[in-house]
Amino acid sequence: MSTSRDEKRGISRRQFIVSSAAGGLLLGFSLPLVSRVARAANGASTAPSAATVNAWIRIGSDERITILVGSSEMGQGVISALPQIVAEDLMVDWDKVTGEHAPPGAAYVNPGTGSQLTGGSMSVRGYYQALRQAGAAARDMLITAAANQWGLAFAQCSASGHGSVVNSVDSRTAPYGQLAAAAALLVPPLNPALVPDNQLRLIGTAVARPDLPKKVDGSAIFGIDAIVPNMLFAVIRHCPTLGGTLSGTPSTPPGAIAAIPLGNAVAVVASDTWLAIKGAEELQANWSIPAASASLTSSQIFTDAQQLLGSGTPAIAENIGSVESTLAAATHRVDLTYDVPYLAHATMEPMNCTVSVTANSCEIWAPTQAAGFIPGLAASLTGLSPNQITLHTTFLGGGLGRKFEMDYVRQAIQVSMAMGQPVKLTWQREEDFCNDQYRPMAMVRLRAGLDASGNIVSWWYRNVSASILFQRGWIGPNSVDSQAVDGAIDLPYAFASRRVEYVRHPATIPVGFWRSVGHSINAFMVESAIDELALIAGQDPLAYRQRLLVGDTRSLNVLNAAAALAGWGTPPPAGRARGIAFHASFGSVVAQIVELSGSTPATIKVWRVSCVIDCGRAINPDTVEAQMQGGIVHGMTAALWGKMTFQSGRPSPRNFNQYKMMRMRDMPQIDVQIIQSGAALGGTGEPGVPPIAPAIANAYAALNGTRLRTLPLTGPQSPQDRIFSDTFE
Repeated sequence: MSTSRDEKRGISRRQFIVSSAAGGLLLGFSLPLVSRVARAANGASTAPSAATVNAWIRIGSDERITILVGSSEMGQGVISALPQIVAEDLMVDWDKVTGEHAPPGAAYVNPGTGSQLTGGSMSVRGYYQALRQAGAAARDMLITAAANQWGLAFAQCSASGHGSVVNSVDSRTAPYGQLAAAAALLVPPLNPALVPDNQLRLIGTAVARPDLPKKVDGSAIFGIDAIVPNMLFAVIRHCPTLGGTLSGTPSTPPGAIAAIPLGNAVAVVASDTWLAIKGAEELQANWSIPAASASLTSSQIFTDAQQLLGSGTPAIAENIGSVESTLAAATHRVDLTYDVPYLAHATMEPMNCTVSVTANSCEIWAPTQAAGFIPGLAASLTGLSPNQITLHTTFLGGGLGRKFEMDYVRQAIQVSMAMGQPVKLTWQREEDFCNDQYRPMAMVRLRAGLDASGNIVSWWYRNVSASILFQRGWIGPNSVDSQAVDGAIDLPYAFASRRVEYVRHPATIPVGFWRSVGHSINAFMVESAIDELALIAGQDPLAYRQRLLVGDTRSLNVLNAAAALAGWGTPPPAGRARGIAFHASFGSVVAQIVELSGSTPATIKVWRVSCVIDCGRAINPDTVEAQMQGGIVHGMTAALWGKMTFQSGRPSPRNFNQYKMMRMRDMPQIDVQIIQSGAALGGTGEPGVPPIAPAIANAYAALNGTRLRTLPLTGPQSPQDRIFSDTFE
């Protein structure tokens, strides 16, 4: 939040941090209109000249190498990992490299997604091959430039490995900075040779992340830090009921400059953020509430889900064999239900955006995961052409899928247009919680059958949940939402017959992409059920999974490594138990084993998490480990405490005092092992989330003999006979 009162006295909170830090750091992106804060951090006035060798690479006369990054940096490490990939084949020393957010453009579209969006754990695996080729092509262009300068053949020159070209005739060298301008004029080679796997120096190495010191000393610029000259400040106030709209234009509150109507919200504009906040609190607005809001109540949504489990007409997501006949013939049959609530994203940096719209330009500073889509939005609102729109993607103080959405960017553009001045728009935390695009609720019914040996012969899975894709108009009303069934289909387990059904819940609570999306829902149900079936079969949960994964070497290696890491075969300390969960998602395979204590849900204490991931190849093992740790913390927070409820369309809770987040005192020991199997690259930003909830539930059941089938685990458990008896035959 802007500390503009301090700014009037000549220094902001962030400036104080920057000025107190030892030395300066070159910031990884350009903000041409930013205030003295960003200019001081960027060192823009003394920047050396640089040549653009290709769309991804700039080389300065000072030998600094800037790698443009097509993804948004939201803590997952792409501002470092993607340059690390380029630097490998460019053959430069890591300490010469800086990452910078790329502008929107066709050159920076992720080949893996076909868009310039950041999500789906696709940054590294999507850009990997293209960036290696970009680095290799630039290297060969630099070698050609040196060969031309010396009058030698290309084959007589080579990259030194340290950012220069050396020739084999007289051992002369030329640094890249002296060759870059000439190299930029050459035609890039079509198939440059990549560094062989056995000669890799950077890929697979735990190099230091250049963005971390900036975030420690305060020089990093997040969206909420952007300041431009002559800027006004706006704070948003939405209708307190979802679906409501503004009825009439409200009066401008005392101390504010304007109150801008925005359909379902009002932006209160003032000369500083504090006055805008006070104005938003005092705003008197009339809202039109649709009658349908009365049904947007958690109890009614839950009741509707129960009914749809039994009577809904499903869309079939997967169907192998005959689940009806195999279930009827099974020796043992179970009928189980599980449910999870809506969840907020609760990013540490709330929604914000700074925009300057003039008659001839629109300049935007946004913490966004949707860089590729924002120019189109701005063009549609302003009527400007694409070449008149500039987007600066800043660091994100958390994205988690929420910053795919562009509602806050749209509002900032509209307010700047209305005021005719640059505007920074900020959502207060209460607005963020109550106007989210929530992780969908879900209720699942599982009917499964076992033969006399405990083999799963029938697996009949029905998921009832709100549809992210339908709400956006991307699928029809009776279609399968792929996001809803992720983690329920294509399971690696050997089931003789299986069917996965999807029934769309009609509730109009706005839903969106949340870290690991459907995997975070279905992994809880699937892995909890596998443990329950292991109990019926009279088998150890690890041994049961090993049996179900026979023939899947990659999965078994991960599962067995996790068991060894956790000491599965040894007794845990007194008063504790272990639980295991395994899940494949986003091209990676993860197993987690939890060790916990607690005789009641409210007293659950997770002491240790042992996590093993096979992501094919870890570009930076330290970053992979950090992503596993972060995913576990995120997943634990949701599993133990996360829940949004609704009463006649009004969301609750409204702030962190009622939406508990993980504290240091709650933090378990987390041990991470990475298996570099050489499989196709997998993602790492999201796969750490799905297994943690079922691992906790399974450990609790092992300790207490009580099965928890409702998230959050420490909240009230839903009645387990709500429709179907949990039968064990």
